[in-house]
Amino acid sequence: MRFIKFLLIILIFLGVIGYGVYHYGTKFASDKISETISTELKNSGQKDEIKTTIEQDPQLKTYMEEAKTADSSILPFTTKEEATKVLIQKVGISELNNIRVKVQNGSMTKEQVIQEMEGKLTEDEIMALKVIVYKELYQ
Repeated sequence: MRFIKFLLIILIFLGVIGYGVYHYGTKFASDKISETISTELKNSGQKDEIKTTIEQDPQLKTYMEEAKTADSSILPFTTKEEATKVLIQKVGISELNNIRVKVQNGSMTKEQVIQEMEGKLTEDEIMALKVIVYKELYQ
């Protein structure tokens, strides 16, 4: 009987530690990733390149126009840290990295990226991402 109690306590303790590592680890990773990306975009000048690319592409421009008129009060998240956390949870860091590499290599088109994200995220989450990207680029 003591062995079962001891085993149960150990399992509960490990469960609590596992949950804490997952919860705070994901939060820490999402904060770090969003901070790093923001800094890199500002320092490298890629932010202006991204703006130019969006303004030249009618499909991407339409996406950003939707973000202008979106109601932020009904969105599931409003900060880039929260967005990063949702992306890490729903898509995964390794899959996001694979998408990034494929896009840089030219083996994945923007339509494929959009289709992939639409398959893993809800409409509200996609709209929240659009709003966050719009705020980051234009404000």
